Amino acid sequence: MDNGRSGTRITLAPWRTSGAVDRGIFGGFVEHLGRCIYGGIFDEGSSLSNDNGYRLDVLSLLKELRLSVLRWPGGNFVSNYHWTDGIGPAANRPSRVELAWGALESNRFGTDEFLAFCAELGVTPYICLNMGTGDLAEALAWVEYCNATVHSYWADRRRANGHEGPYGVPYWGLGNEMYGDWQVGQLSAQEYVSTAARWAKAIRRLDPKARLVSCGLNGWSDWDRAVIDGLVDLVDLHSLHVYTGSKDYWENLVSPYQAERGIACASALLGRAAYLQRAKRAPKVAFDEWNVWYRTDDGSLEERYSFTDALAVATYLNIFIRHSHQVSMANLAQMVNAIAPIVTTPHEAVPQPIYYPFMLHSVSHLDHAIDVSIEGEQFDAPAEPAGRWGHRLSDLGPFPFVDAAATTDSARGRITVTLVNRRPDRSEDVELRLTDLAFSDVNRARALTEETDHSKWPMPDVAGVRLEDCDVPAKGSVAHVQLPPKSFAVIEASMASD
Repeated sequence: MDNGRSGTRITLAPWRTSGAVDRGIFGGFVEHLGRCIYGGIFDEGSSLSNDNGYRLDVLSLLKELRLSVLRWPGGNFVSNYHWTDGIGPAANRPSRVELAWGALESNRFGTDEFLAFCAELGVTPYICLNMGTGDLAEALAWVEYCNATVHSYWADRRRANGHEGPYGVPYWGLGNEMYGDWQVGQLSAQEYVSTAARWAKAIRRLDPKARLVSCGLNGWSDWDRAVIDGLVDLVDLHSLHVYTGSKDYWENLVSPYQAERGIACASALLGRAAYLQRAKRAPKVAFDEWNVWYRTDDGSLEERYSFTDALAVATYLNIFIRHSHQVSMANLAQMVNAIAPIVTTPHEAVPQPIYYPFMLHSVSHLDHAIDVSIEGEQFDAPAEPAGRWGHRLSDLGPFPFVDAAATTDSARGRITVTLVNRRPDRSEDVELRLTDLAFSDVNRARALTEETDHSKWPMPDVAGVRLEDCDVPAKGSVAHVQLPPKSFAVIEASMASD
């Protein structure tokens, strides 16, 4: 490719919405994996931690992300986790052999510590239940401990442990990846549906307000079809997990479209099952594990991200915005140290490149996703996948060099547009054209690019980024932005009648 410029036209239709944006899509996930919990969000004895053991520098960075929901304790970890080991005086809690990641679990961070952390962070908790070595009685006791208002055994145990009122945990996952041979207590789809149906009915008797999440795979699998058919009238959300990543530049950037495939397939299966079974409504999608991950495969997963990975994360979030009518939760896996946007040492916590597109999306997007039409040059995906995950992408292309999503407020007075320029060595002139409305002001426009000066990187092995204001001249219904090569941009503007 040469160093010239190319052009893309993006038509934005503020009055044609594709769905209300649920802030649940800006969710996170923490698991007892490597240094995610211990030495990540929880670091007792550190001068950087508060009296509860929470790292204040990590808390500060997480608050800037404006997370909505936080999933815990797993992940694979949960399938051999017995929550009663993690309550009561920390000195009396047993250490257990942890079978998912080969560690020794101290249980010093348990249910009360997690829920207090959620309160500090201002997020909604989401607890995944142990369907591997756990049973229904243990699951019901956990729900009772967290949510019961009466003076029952487990509610009184909560009170004795220092929390008088119920925590009111709304989201409960019915197991994690129970289809996988890597999971302790792997089940067939038929076994899973039978077990999850019994659990769902019992949990709803105990807590009718509980929002239950069925264990899905990727959206297009036979497992998903069987689970959706069996549980469509018993759950509120169906979970999907997709990870992507490749050393190949183009494959890395377009692999997130595999998540779009998963959403489309799962949503069709959910709608079909709800119709045929006369369910009151079709469950929504919870994309409760997603990220770029392909370099590490050990017990710590301390991935070091590139700026290309950041553009892939930005594309994932554009996809979740565009499918707001189908996706009501998405959880970046994970938040600290293990395949995470934040890395810690004993002395500091710093953001990785993937931190920034998440933050910019979360703080900028508005109430309703709107129709976006992209006209510009396109490219084909690699014919054969080269990355770790082997996702076939060729049938999803061709792909535009610029990816886009947009939202407005309910009054149609403001608009936010997020743009990814995937060209590695050419800037892109983008024309933004509103239908039926005009730009009255460009309130803020920022471009995220790679920091090439290694001396400015926050840590020797953590890549840096540059976030700079960019010029977006607007007249009437048209605005222009020049996207730097390999960049992500957020444009926030005001609108008025044309």
